[in-house]
Amino acid sequence: MSRDQKLKEEYDEIISILSLKFGDGEQLNLDAIIYLIGVQELGKGVIEFKKDDKLNLMHIAICRLLEPFGYYEFDFFDDDGWPHYKVLEELPPLKSGEQTVLMKEAIVLYFKAQELI
Repeated sequence: MSRDQKLKEEYDEIISILSLKFGDGEQLNLDAIIYLIGVQELGKGVIEFKKDDKLNLMHIAICRLLEPFGYYEFDFFDDDGWPHYKVLEELPPLKSGEQTVLMKEAIVLYFKAQELI
């Protein structure tokens, strides 16, 4: 099986699991999964978030997802319990499709570490 096919199968499995649990009958997209990871990483449970908080949650998730690739490193938790990351290496210029593949790879690694798959 090719690396791309394995990634697709593992990512599809994650989508199925998360969509059943959080999708209300709809299939979750990449942004929704990133948002869920941000909520998980914040660790405050189910609460109502403001629009700015939702963007910050996605930023937290992206930092956490790209940490194993050497782009970010956890720095500290602020007084409100929000994690902060520092940039270790700037992301190279990526085309849209390349960004999507990188994020899918990162999501698969994240959920393997969480033992979801």
